[in-house]
Amino acid sequence: MIKIKTIRYRIPCCSGLTLPELLMAALILAYALCGLVALFVNCSNLNEANRNTNIAVSHAQYIMSEIRDTPFANMKTLIDNGNWDWDTATIVNNGLSPLRNEAIDTQTTGTRPLQVTVVVSWQDRIGRNRTLPIATLFQ
Repeated sequence: MIKIKTIRYRIPCCSGLTLPELLMAALILAYALCGLVALFVNCSNLNEANRNTNIAVSHAQYIMSEIRDTPFANMKTLIDNGNWDWDTATIVNNGLSPLRNEAIDTQTTGTRPLQVTVVVSWQDRIGRNRTLPIATLFQ
């Protein structure tokens, strides 16, 4: 007669993780994930702030290039008359994409050289007012 030998595997009584150990691991993982989510939100906010600043700079440069193309004798008069003081509707009419509640104010000081300051103001996503002044001299 042939004997068949059976092999039994014994499960140790102390193997595996206990419930407190699993809860502690889940707590550490949740803490790390909260940090990553906060990092993602901050990076998203910084990305939008930089994008808005770049748009504001391009709008100010657009105004400066229009002023540069104007004869010097007419610059101060046109700026003082408000030709380059734009609201959102005027920005759209000039083919630009406005920021939220954007306004552009142009000011002059001096005569020769003429200092021109373009101030772009807008609101960011949370409603905080932002301004970006850019100044140059024309002779």
